[in-house]
Amino acid sequence: MKKITVVLVDDHTVVREGLRALLANEPDIEVVGEAPDGRRALALVKQSQPDVVVMDVAMPLLNGMDATRQILRISRSTGVLVLSSYTDEECIDQLLKVGAAGYLSKQSAANDLPKAIREVRRGNRYFSPSIARQLQERQKARQEDYGEKKELTEREAEVLELVATGFSNKESADQLGISIKTIEKHRQQVMNKLNIHETAGLTRYAISKGIVEQRKTPEAVID
Repeated sequence: MKKITVVLVDDHTVVREGLRALLANEPDIEVVGEAPDGRRALALVKQSQPDVVVMDVAMPLLNGMDATRQILRISRSTGVLVLSSYTDEECIDQLLKVGAAGYLSKQSAANDLPKAIREVRRGNRYFSPSIARQLQERQKARQEDYGEKKELTEREAEVLELVATGFSNKESADQLGISIKTIEKHRQQVMNKLNIHETAGLTRYAISKGIVEQRKTPEAVID
């Protein structure tokens, strides 16, 4: 059985030793190198072309983010698994954007690292349970906030266009041949769906989507 080859990258010797000892118990995983910084990690990857690099984030000479970007450029068959004590949203987002295949918190390494390495080798993504929940919650929140933005009815879209163009509720009602009360109802539905609750925001949204042209939009709208 061909073993999964792994390079460990962390600026703390004791962390690398601990990870090596942990992986020594896995018959299908072999640590083929260690590096204390991103620059030496690049040299190791060029030399050994490992299946997986376990990468810290905060390191001297070349940090984990820049090292990840360059490693994926020089060895497309290598997957990068981030192992870090940083679990804030911005850090996770940036590492995923540059191509990291997984993200583990150091607190969960003992339980998750071998499984994560195997998943990354298979071409899958893997996250610590706490980070996976964090990502799921953010995705759910985004869907709740923005998922309905494309679901305006034809009438609601017409009302949005009139509001963004500067028409009052009465003028909009006259244009569409419906009551002011109905206009108000549609307008409220538009605001709820877009999660935008003031006229200026509706106007900016309509301009950004090309529903109205900016030059046609009045500088101020007072209902």
